[in-house]
Amino acid sequence: MNASNEEIRELFNNARHIAIVSHVRPDGDAIGSMLGLANALKEAGKTVTPVLQDIPDEKYAFITGLNDVSQWLPLEADCLVVVDCSDVERTGKVLEGRQPDLVIDHHKTNLKFGRLNLIEDEAEATAMILSKYMSAWGLKINADTANALLTGIVADTLGFRTANAGADCLRVAAELMDKGADLAMVYHKTLLTRTAAEVRYWGQGLTRLNLQDGILWVSLSLDDRVRAGYSKNDDADLINILSSVADALVTIIFVEQEDGRVKISWRSVEGLDVSQLAVQFGGGGHAAAAGADVKGSLPEVMQAVLPATHDLVNKSDLRYR
Repeated sequence: MNASNEEIRELFNNARHIAIVSHVRPDGDAIGSMLGLANALKEAGKTVTPVLQDIPDEKYAFITGLNDVSQWLPLEADCLVVVDCSDVERTGKVLEGRQPDLVIDHHKTNLKFGRLNLIEDEAEATAMILSKYMSAWGLKINADTANALLTGIVADTLGFRTANAGADCLRVAAELMDKGADLAMVYHKTLLTRTAAEVRYWGQGLTRLNLQDGILWVSLSLDDRVRAGYSKNDDADLINILSSVADALVTIIFVEQEDGRVKISWRSVEGLDVSQLAVQFGGGGHAAAAGADVKGSLPEVMQAVLPATHDLVNKSDLRYR
């Protein structure tokens, strides 16, 4: 069962120093949810430390509190909250074996690894959950918090373009705008701003674009990263560009990592649940958007994942476009 609003409010009321953690390679929902909650708790008089294993992208510098993000869990924190993570492995190494006091998430595959858990897998973003319940926890949403939460919603719905972005999502976004969030700025910074290195990185991958039987895939190697001058270990959101290709039922990006692993991202059309593929390879996510980190070389991982994805498509009632 989900934690009640009373339980969460009591948890926050009794805490002095709250650490808020989110996942490795943080996206807009991870950062927006973490900093939105952190800003509201600070306004309520709490000491708060946001923690991420990976340094967040500079494009999110407009969110208040980004410069306060630590890569280390403070020893003095007496309350640990994890947001936008389906399992403990997604947080990286920052938890150091400690169980979270509270997990807030919207992923279908969440393992409910907190002492208290608030999981709503129908929510468009973790930031949506926070926007709905923060007032019930005794927390206020000022303009800074509203901007952070709107960032999470805009990021995970691709600007309200995903199939699950319903009327409630638009209403919550409007309420956040009433509280001071700047939708035009958030949209531009979150979805449109790109560096030259990111675009060069995309170019490296696009030279190897493959489309077969409704499955589109691209691989990005460590050498691609060096040639492009791209310093991060993700796909620079190329997956969200490729998922708009009309011919594809499923889109996959394979990103080689420095630790002998490969990050995999799946996107699919409605009716194909790629979260089951992600779970099969040790990951998780949503029906239409999922991911995993798999040990092995780029060719080895691709050789395992592509046939499994073909099996999923072939067993479905969908036809190639």
